[in-house]
Amino acid sequence: MKKLILLSTLALFMIQTGCSDGDWRTASREPAGIAPDPARNREAVVQVYAARAWGWRGWFAVHTWIATKGTDEPYYTVYEVIGWRGNRGLPVLRVEVDVPDRYWYGKKPRLLADFRGSQVDALIAQIKTAAHDYPWANEYRVFPGPNSNTFTGWILAQVPALDVRLPFSAIGSGYVN
Repeated sequence: MKKLILLSTLALFMIQTGCSDGDWRTASREPAGIAPDPARNREAVVQVYAARAWGWRGWFAVHTWIATKGTDEPYYTVYEVIGWRGNRGLPVLRVEVDVPDRYWYGKKPRLLADFRGSQVDALIAQIKTAAHDYPWANEYRVFPGPNSNTFTGWILAQVPALDVRLPFSAIGSGYVN
């Protein structure tokens, strides 16, 4: 009986707190102001980000992505995997011109790495190639992967000059191994 009460209380707590983030459709996706303004910054940039996952998953997991801007480019390209895209018949791998440091459904991103300068254009070319060669562009599984962190881990493994350690909470990043 005590176990039943404990489990019921735990389930109720999870439901309550899991819903406290509100609706993902209205959660902030605004820029966080971390990335340099591409209109004012001519140099090449590669940044790696992590943000807590939305809802209860954010208790223990992060979503990671990579943003690039070549020398003199007036925009950023964002590389990431988004699982729900697969439910709509789209590739889960998303490579698009976008805001590099937008909130991940209400969660402020954390900058894990920041590479700048003329040598970064060569890294961007390697990132593009690695993204094109990503073997799970149409597959997504929360655990053990492949997921968004698997993709970021794949890019980091293919481009060793991006010497970045993903946080322990980047669940799925080890799927590459």
